[in-house]
Amino acid sequence: MLAEILVVDDEQNMLKLFQKVLAREGYGVRTAASGTEALRILREETFDLIISDLVMPVLGGIDLMKEVKTKHPDIPFIVITAYGTIESAVEAMKGGAFDYLTKPFQKDEILVVVNRALKYCKLHHEVIRLREELKVRDGFKEIIGKSKAMEGVFKLIGKIADSQATVLIQGESGTGKELIARAVHDLSSRRDEPFIVVDCSVLPEHLLQTELFGHIKGAFTGAVKDKEGLFLAADGGTLFLDEVGTISSSVQLNLLRVLQEREIKPVGSVVSTKVDVRVLAATNLDLEEPMRDGTFRKDLYYRLAVVTVNVPPLRERREDIAPLAHYFMRKYAGTYHKNLSDINPGAVRAIMENPWPGNVRELENVMERAVLLSAGPLIDEASLSLPITRERPTHSKKDFKPLKIAARALAHQGEREAIVAALRDSGGNKSRAAKLLGISRSSLYNKIRELGVHKVSN
Repeated sequence: MLAEILVVDDEQNMLKLFQKVLAREGYGVRTAASGTEALRILREETFDLIISDLVMPVLGGIDLMKEVKTKHPDIPFIVITAYGTIESAVEAMKGGAFDYLTKPFQKDEILVVVNRALKYCKLHHEVIRLREELKVRDGFKEIIGKSKAMEGVFKLIGKIADSQATVLIQGESGTGKELIARAVHDLSSRRDEPFIVVDCSVLPEHLLQTELFGHIKGAFTGAVKDKEGLFLAADGGTLFLDEVGTISSSVQLNLLRVLQEREIKPVGSVVSTKVDVRVLAATNLDLEEPMRDGTFRKDLYYRLAVVTVNVPPLRERREDIAPLAHYFMRKYAGTYHKNLSDINPGAVRAIMENPWPGNVRELENVMERAVLLSAGPLIDEASLSLPITRERPTHSKKDFKPLKIAARALAHQGEREAIVAALRDSGGNKSRAAKLLGISRSSLYNKIRELGVHKVSN
């Protein structure tokens, strides 16, 4: 079938004419003897084009078109009119009709108007498709990734972005979880509304409560006036809760209430306020353990993780490392007005071999420093300031381990060495060491415990 067409007319001869002319051209034709019958058919079937007489009892052509356009605005609508009612046809055109046919008409006239309407419909849908494609590209413009792992992330975001579902973004520090959250927001219908970021790990419990939910004057010492919380500030838009795994049990309970009831109650107030906010959350922790020991509520986890997006670490998407390095080189060369054209092969090799425990954030910091230190026009190994790659020891056959275990051990060794070097360079100052590594201080503490890094001497 070339297209499916619904013809509506209270004259049987007219319905038979359209049925004969259009079916002979290969179109699928469905007929209705009244406007009400047409509406009933439209509840059960879809069509590419509707042709309707203007003057019919009970529900005329213009009223039928208005009804159709509320639910199917993209279906082209052709009206049939007698010679004496051309004014009505013009009125129909103003109301959204694509074209009209004036009785009596010839077979060729029908086909010309029908073909023109269907061609318009096809072009219209192509424009919509291209706009959606451009919107998706715009949403991902700051995320560099051609690896299969990132392609999977992009596809998932495309499916869930324009929904109201809460999303939990999981991944190590520095993998770009905030960029993923921003892409979800930018690809949603909320894109023109606020996108507000809250780093839950840096605020103590009482401050986080008032930041999120607000407070009223006199709620506690120092509350000299009412404060609007970030949930109200984000009304209509998106609130991104970064490092949500660090929040206290009381904040967890209040957050759960917001997700369930869609309303907030400022600290010290007895009055609740409705809010329309989409919540996106991120964590670099595996929340299974805190849920088992009771420090993170299971019911909150299930509310947050309606959809889960797992962002792979940089070591699992190595084909993205070189494109990312070149992207950051161009970005910071522009920022600092440096005349840099490329990265030399030795520097690219060093970048590819580095374990990148701090992920994309660490790579960005390294490339920013390299741009500043480079004499140009090429970034070289010296300006990267990366550890020299040592030769791997050879192994006997009996020493071989399963690939996943060996890769994990190698990654941990690289992470441990990078952390030890950063602590040494910062004189043991963990905040400065975390900054050098491109990760948060809480993530550094977690890594120190996980990898068994002991006190480092200068």
